[in-house]
Amino acid sequence: MVKMNIVYEGQLRCALTHEPSGSVIRTDAPKDNMGKGEAFSPTDLVAAALGSCMLTIMGIAGAKHNIDLKGTTVEVSKEMLTAPVRRIGSISVTVRMASGIPQDKRAMLEAAAHSCPVHKSLHPDVRIPVQFIYP
Repeated sequence: MVKMNIVYEGQLRCALTHEPSGSVIRTDAPKDNMGKGEAFSPTDLVAAALGSCMLTIMGIAGAKHNIDLKGTTVEVSKEMLTAPVRRIGSISVTVRMASGIPQDKRAMLEAAAHSCPVHKSLHPDVRIPVQFIYP
């Protein structure tokens, strides 16, 4: 179990502390929901967590097969819905793979990305289109 502590700082801002490391990040409500949009919103963190998780799980799979993914990047774009309730509607993911990934290992790496715990934890109503781009 990992503990995180969150403190409301006022004006729709929170400080989040990762207890094991002491790392702190801050959130702000987005401009379209009464905030200033000066930091990640909580739903931005969900989208960022998805991209980071996918890349991390791909890195684990790559390491098991001696495939270096250094230089691989992920871009996520989050879209919100407002009806019937405000929620994440979709998170589009674009994975730009590093050069030199063997053709016969690509499907395995893509399957690893889709198996990440964040992806598996999101509600099935959240659309998650994923595109892999190889040089």
